[in-house]
Amino acid sequence: MRSLKDIQILTDKGYEDLKKAITACTITNLSLMLPFGITIQVFGEMLKPFLGEEISWKKMWLLFGLGVAAAILVFIANKNDYKKTYVASYKESEATRVRVAEHIRKLPMSFFNSKDLSELTTNIMGDCATTEHVLSHVIPQLCANGISMTLVCIMLAFFEWRLALTVFITVPIAFLIILGSKKLQDKLSQKHIEAKLKASDQVQEYLEGIKVIKACGLDGEKFSALDNALKVMMKMAIRMEVVTGIFVTGAQMIVQAGVGLTVFTGTYLLTGGEIELIPLLMFFLIVVRIYGPILVELTLLPELLYLQMSTKRMRTLMSTPIMTGDGEKQIKDFTIQLNNISFRYNHTEENNQAVIKNMTATIPSGKITALVGPSGCGKSTVSKLIARFWDVDTGSITIGGVNIKTLDPEHLMGYMSFVFQDVVLFHDTIYNNIRIGNLNATKEQVTEAAKAANCDSFIDRLPGGYDTVLGENGGTLSGGERQRISIARALLKNAPIVLLDEATASLDPENEVYIQEAISRLIEGKTVIVIAHRLRTVVTADKIIVLQEGEILEEGIHEILIKKKGLYEHLYHIQQESLGWSV
Repeated sequence: MRSLKDIQILTDKGYEDLKKAITACTITNLSLMLPFGITIQVFGEMLKPFLGEEISWKKMWLLFGLGVAAAILVFIANKNDYKKTYVASYKESEATRVRVAEHIRKLPMSFFNSKDLSELTTNIMGDCATTEHVLSHVIPQLCANGISMTLVCIMLAFFEWRLALTVFITVPIAFLIILGSKKLQDKLSQKHIEAKLKASDQVQEYLEGIKVIKACGLDGEKFSALDNALKVMMKMAIRMEVVTGIFVTGAQMIVQAGVGLTVFTGTYLLTGGEIELIPLLMFFLIVVRIYGPILVELTLLPELLYLQMSTKRMRTLMSTPIMTGDGEKQIKDFTIQLNNISFRYNHTEENNQAVIKNMTATIPSGKITALVGPSGCGKSTVSKLIARFWDVDTGSITIGGVNIKTLDPEHLMGYMSFVFQDVVLFHDTIYNNIRIGNLNATKEQVTEAAKAANCDSFIDRLPGGYDTVLGENGGTLSGGERQRISIARALLKNAPIVLLDEATASLDPENEVYIQEAISRLIEGKTVIVIAHRLRTVVTADKIIVLQEGEILEEGIHEILIKKKGLYEHLYHIQQESLGWSV
């Protein structure tokens, strides 16, 4: 049977804190019985005149003093409760978010092919917030109420076991009603969560495609996907709340029927002379007080069942195997060897064809090797396999004779720098965006890398210079400026292997000149893999590998490939002819 620690995906400290939280909540519940007991004693004194006795004012003042002391104890217990429950759960939630983010960072790229970004965002933010809520508002209170009720039941049984039985006999029936509806609640909860994820996907798609929506006039009924998703989410939420509410309300009614049952039994015992009036009144007061936590539990239990859906999704994510390997092995030679490798992206689809088929090639150390070919031939896939974003299905890739499958992906990344066509920048300063390439770099090293990448020409024009905060994904910069920051990162990293994926594909002539200069500085003395559609940019490469449909068709230098009159020569001449095209 899975432990509470595993169910809630807790750290060792988080599990210990949860046990302390349950203890603190139990102490708080029991401390609240002190003023209640004092109240009963005061009530008993006040009834003495009706029984022909006098009120003991000395005892009343003593009870008043005890009441003040009880109030102080309740305050201390609640303060300790808050610290052990809420503060601890917030810290555990923070640790969980970091653990989830670290786990996601180490997952293979194949994992992200099967997951939507909105679902992963929900894992990190929504599901972690759910875990936080469970740890702070549900489990400690649920367990503490159960413990305190059991203790009160045992104490009441010492006074009058028949009345104690009538107080609690309805409780298990009520809980059985809630637990009996678990399958139906799970089914509705799953549909509600799926509806929320679908709505989240549509919101993200709407925001990302807002330019297209505006440009094409897809407003109102023309873009109904988001509206429909939100309506479905609303309907599922209402349906779940109604069904849950019916069971919870029914269970609460059964529990509260215990009040009438206790009154009936107590009256019967009183008329039979088997119990005195004061103890009976005490029971009547206790039954009203004790049902409060029980009713809260009946509300918390369906909530816990619903929230377990989120923790189940978190467990599934955290159980996904990460990419592992040796993080110490050093590589001295940077010759890259592809040994009869094959690869396909999605192994769950029966008709999914291999993207790379039995490919064998050598990428020499300290040289420039270009991967060219038609769109979809596998150029970018090869570079990502070399970087171990994915693992090959068959064959092996070695660097300096070391199989990259045996290396820790982060250790492998230390040997590589990347310049992609699509640059990712963070909502931070330019300085920090460049410094990502080497977090240990000094300010002088960062500025030198920026100058070498020709970034200083536009950074100097910005009002804040290097401290200028970029918009989301660097939206305040042009494509060429963003690309130069990416090259500055790679320069700062100074890795021995450089992968350039269409780095100048979408640039104007002026920016292309700047970036070509920056790239020349970046690749000096490095093992370079260039992916390019514009073949004129790779005519000076030391080696050109021509791909078609995941296979190597030709390889050699530009002059030899031109003489072969093969695919490379055909693509090259088509591009040369297109240079003269105009509107």
